[in-house]
Amino acid sequence: MNQHYAALEFYSIIEKLKEHALSQSAKDTLDHLSPYFNEDVCIRKMAETTSARRLLDQLGSPPLSLMTNLDETITLAEAGSMLVPEQLSGVVRFAESCKRMAVWLAKGEASHEVIASYGRSIGDLSELKTEIEQCVNGELLYDDASPALKNIRRKKGCVEAQIKEKLSHILQSRKQYLSDTYITMRQGRYVLPVQRKYQTQFGGTVIDASGKGSTVFMEPTAIEKLQAEMTALALDEDSEVRRILYTLTALVADSALPIRRNIEVMEILDVLFAKAKLSAAMKAVPVEIGGERRLDIHQGRHPLLDRESCVPLDFRMDEDTSGVIITGPNTGGKTVAVKTVGLLSLMAQCGLHIPCEEGSYIAMQDGYWCDIGDSQNISQNLSTFSGHMTNVIRILECASRDSLVLLDELGSGTDPSEGMGIAVAILEELRQRGGMFLVTTHYPQVKAYSQNAEGVMSARMAFDQESLRPLYRLEMGKTGESCALNIARHLGLAPHLLERAYYEVYGEHSSDTKNQVAMKVPESRLIRSLPAQTAVDLSAKFVMGDSVTVLPGGETGIVYRPADKNGDVVVQVKGEKRKVKHTRLELKVPAAELYPPDYDFSIIFDTVENRKARHKMTKHNDPNLRITYESGEL
Repeated sequence: MNQHYAALEFYSIIEKLKEHALSQSAKDTLDHLSPYFNEDVCIRKMAETTSARRLLDQLGSPPLSLMTNLDETITLAEAGSMLVPEQLSGVVRFAESCKRMAVWLAKGEASHEVIASYGRSIGDLSELKTEIEQCVNGELLYDDASPALKNIRRKKGCVEAQIKEKLSHILQSRKQYLSDTYITMRQGRYVLPVQRKYQTQFGGTVIDASGKGSTVFMEPTAIEKLQAEMTALALDEDSEVRRILYTLTALVADSALPIRRNIEVMEILDVLFAKAKLSAAMKAVPVEIGGERRLDIHQGRHPLLDRESCVPLDFRMDEDTSGVIITGPNTGGKTVAVKTVGLLSLMAQCGLHIPCEEGSYIAMQDGYWCDIGDSQNISQNLSTFSGHMTNVIRILECASRDSLVLLDELGSGTDPSEGMGIAVAILEELRQRGGMFLVTTHYPQVKAYSQNAEGVMSARMAFDQESLRPLYRLEMGKTGESCALNIARHLGLAPHLLERAYYEVYGEHSSDTKNQVAMKVPESRLIRSLPAQTAVDLSAKFVMGDSVTVLPGGETGIVYRPADKNGDVVVQVKGEKRKVKHTRLELKVPAAELYPPDYDFSIIFDTVENRKARHKMTKHNDPNLRITYESGEL
């Protein structure tokens, strides 16, 4: 798959083409459709599509054949393999289709259509068709296919009638032995369903049995001779059928060359009318195409977009123009415009009609080179910019003076100043080569380049400044305005900020910024605390054992740890240790009034387990001893 064609969505057009083809061989041909690089061939292919479209409009759909497995059938016949009736019927259908197609094209010759002459290349297969039709009826052979076959089948009919007559008599006379009253066939022989317990009394040969084994299917002794005669006649019939089929196969093999020629012509016509049907579906028209280095597209539409909602494109590059630089807002249609020009050009060079107005002209290219879309490649560790640059470098290595180069957002994905420099350098290289290029950009330096460089034209996507909506209309010869600045202006950004932004982008002052009054700066609403006059030792405010009240709830607690540098005091309330700001505590009873001087506070603050562990640790070392701290203790 050509990645540049894929970027233009050309393969989606191929899939639509294939939907209009009948035969698999035509679909395979369309799968490999590519631009023609010979001017005469390209013009001829466009003329053939035009001729097919006119015949389609005048006469309706052509009587083409599916030709399913027909080539395989002919190959088998040539190899001496016997063709079955179904395969022979396929040959008949193809011969009939060829006859009707020749008649259909003959009507077009009266109007001097180019492709109508293909009708004279379709060989007459009427004699072969007649021979097969006299013998073959769908998947069977007629009784009259040969006198011998007719005689054999007549005898078979007589013997079969005798067998059924005898069996009907047995059904009535010996029904007490039967499990049911019907005649059936097993292994190609007429039998009756007999109860197993009576099989020895019934008389005859067991041919088959039921699934449960309670019924056996027996050939009565009375019809054994008739059955043997029937078997012999069946062998004679098969032998005669095979002889007839081999004779017909030989006729097909003798006609292999004209059949293959007709297949080739019908495949060509299938491809041509697929192009014509696509043209009709897209409401497309033929365009002039040639080696002149110009593009002139009138009211062109992207063929994969809805025709009713798609804004038509007018695009022109004369022989003095080598490149067009398109500017405009994001989502304004720049990329669609570039892809439309590229896709329509590629389609035309493949001999296809394009959705535009008559009078359009497409220049032939020796290559279509595209860098469109996100080129980020995670598997190769390429950033967006690296991916784009890799593509662009390959394009510069391949593009000639007869190439069309399409670059979307050239230089994006990196530092803007460096990206702009790279973009201008690449554009200048393309201009010097003399090829045709279309580029989209946001960079003001690139816009300036398009205005100053000889042979480079500016274009922009129209933008409604009032509604702030893109119009998706390409305007040739105009440079896109700074939509971002206009949007910011409409949304109320201060004029002096707009002026500064304009100067930073364009290096000059704007002519329409007025009333550049500085924005009023609102006063701060932040309330700051006043600095403390003297430092306070918070750690001395509360000591271990003080009884305190915790505000605002009024709970009573005991100080476990004095205030730290942040003013947080650890207080035990109802057996739980909490960090509380010292400002939320009120001294209730000092520790000195509650406890003696050497009081063991672990009695209050430690768990029983921790106290026992500490006691043991004072006596000996035990690695299994653990002391558990609560979060407030740490």
